[in-house]
Amino acid sequence: MEKDDIKYDLEERTAKFGEDVIEFCKKVPRDLITNPLITQLVKSGTSVGANYCEADDAESKKDFKHKIGIVKKESRESKHFIRMIVFAVPELKKDGQPLWQEAKELNLIFNSIFHKVK
Repeated sequence: MEKDDIKYDLEERTAKFGEDVIEFCKKVPRDLITNPLITQLVKSGTSVGANYCEADDAESKKDFKHKIGIVKKESRESKHFIRMIVFAVPELKKDGQPLWQEAKELNLIFNSIFHKVK
């Protein structure tokens, strides 16, 4: 079954993204430049799923929109830190590209949800 044929619910998809971020970060050689980038990416990448779960359990529409806004920001931040790691460690470009693409897609999904909530 192709990856495109698999339909994830958002909770599963965001959890998988966090797991993929962790696996990617394990490949990054640690040094003065990459250490803070790794930390930031792990925080933002795993925060996407955690904040989505919080949004799913929101107490009101206002609370839901606020938490989806956080998910949107964390996915965009993840995209940024993936780019910075690939810049710092160009040999990880092939590994980083699909992760960056997933961060982009998640950001677009949550951006759309955010703007549809009244």
